[in-house]
Amino acid sequence: MLALHANGYRTLTSKPGRHQTAIQTLAQTVQWPAEKIWPLDALRKQRNLADYSGDVVPDSAVNACLENAIALRAHVHAWLQVNKPALLP
Repeated sequence: MLALHANGYRTLTSKPGRHQTAIQTLAQTVQWPAEKIWPLDALRKQRNLADYSGDVVPDSAVNACLENAIALRAHVHAWLQVNKPALLP
């Protein structure tokens, strides 16, 4: 969501799909490599299914997503420093 907001966009919280949009636009908003987006989107899909089916998301998927999320956070922070420094404290 931060990547979208930093680029002047926001998703509607009243409509479904905002997390999907935020994840799938990372390549455009903060130049996050597409091959690093799919693990985050795959876990989002698994989490959504688990909400309805009660299935457990595998630890391996959660761990892969966590590693990717930590790297994404660092990338977004660096991107903000270069491209939108006024948004940082």
